[in-house]
Amino acid sequence: MTNALQVSLILPTRNEAGNIAEAIRRAHEALDGIPHEIIVVDDNSPDGTADLVRSIAADDPSVRCIQRIGRRGLASACIEGALSAAGQVVAVMDADLQHDETILPKLVQPVLSGEAELSVGTRYSGGGGTSGWSETREAQSEWATRLAMRFLKTPLSDPMSGFFAIRAETFRALIPNLSGRGFKILLDLVFASPEALTLHEEPFVFRGREKGESKLDTPTAIQYLMMLYDRVMGHIIPARFALFAIVGGLGVAVHMLALIACYQLLGMSFLAGQSVAVMSAMTFNFVLNNLLTFSDVRLKGWALLRGWVVFCLICGLGAIANVGVASYLFSETGVMWTLSALAGILVGAVWNFVMSSRFTWGQL
Repeated sequence: MTNALQVSLILPTRNEAGNIAEAIRRAHEALDGIPHEIIVVDDNSPDGTADLVRSIAADDPSVRCIQRIGRRGLASACIEGALSAAGQVVAVMDADLQHDETILPKLVQPVLSGEAELSVGTRYSGGGGTSGWSETREAQSEWATRLAMRFLKTPLSDPMSGFFAIRAETFRALIPNLSGRGFKILLDLVFASPEALTLHEEPFVFRGREKGESKLDTPTAIQYLMMLYDRVMGHIIPARFALFAIVGGLGVAVHMLALIACYQLLGMSFLAGQSVAVMSAMTFNFVLNNLLTFSDVRLKGWALLRGWVVFCLICGLGAIANVGVASYLFSETGVMWTLSALAGILVGAVWNFVMSSRFTWGQL
């Protein structure tokens, strides 16, 4: 057998200190006889995952650690791992021991032989399944799978899988077209491919988590929906801006409720009530945008307080721009008051989104 490196296994991590050593050991055991490297891409885990991997790598040159500072997200972690991979095949596997590493040889072999460009570990065909999932989680996964399959060129039975192998050159060729956001890198790759990829599927049973906490939550589901939207409608209105606008609409409702409570129920002056309502709405918008719209770069700790101050300043300037544009169009050009108001709202919304993306969450 050739000694040329054949497989680069990427393990994206966030707080996996309790699992990573065992994940590396099991991966080595499964890939024994296949020249391989293991690339751990860690999102600066506070539990010391990166330090643990470096200590392993000191005695094992086939293990490498990429520690990312100021960047987060499974998809972008896999992209950085693929860009540093030297193998003919890039494989991706979770480091939390829920993926069945024993199928790795069957997963990578069809790609190594040229039989397939993409080989996916599937829970939903040929004897695959899940272990210990609640009925709710099963239903959520099935719903997400059915939704994704409506838009895919490559007929995956498990498009939500995070366990797969792909030709390294194919992965790298698709990177310029990837969104790089969220946690479903397989879905991103298949969407980005202009044509259907030749496919092999290998069934496996998804295990229950042994240590640590599951990272599935509502913001993760929002990221998934945002990626689907981006691929279908994002060329018209970007998904992040659409969600930002929806949050802004909810903020209007919060503003009115706060104003009613302060002005009509508590008897405050209109100016005082309006001031409380404005701050309530801006705070609501900031919290919800941080939780959902920008969940992949969510602010925490002191950065959260700083971000709130910057967001309020930006939105204050956005309100001035809103009023200025609307007043000018109505007074100086004779545009209908409704259209003038809508133009002001649009200018304010775009200003708030662009400037907040850049200076609050650092995304532009």
